[in-house]
Amino acid sequence: MDSISLSGLAREHLEQAREAHSGRSGHTVHGGQHHVLRQTLIAMRAGAALDEHESPGEATLQVLQGRVRLVAGGEGQDGATGDLLVIPDARHSLQVEEDSVVLLTVAKRP
Repeated sequence: MDSISLSGLAREHLEQAREAHSGRSGHTVHGGQHHVLRQTLIAMRAGAALDEHESPGEATLQVLQGRVRLVAGGEGQDGATGDLLVIPDARHSLQVEEDSVVLLTVAKRP
């Protein structure tokens, strides 16, 4: 069995995001391109964003730290530490209101 400290990984990647030109840093925690399930930790500094994009499958976003806003189809949903947001099957974007770390879980379509 594998065990990963999400809080330790979050601290590490938030530091990297603060230094990165893009304002973000990510790490695949579980799965990947050849798996159905993929979990990715994404750290982003305040003001950073993920531009509008398609969802590759069913997906959720767990806010581990900070505050974010998920926007799809002109509607927004706010998320704060401890919240779980269901990502709609539509083009969407993510805006970061303060330094934040999220865990993206995706089950890819076959």
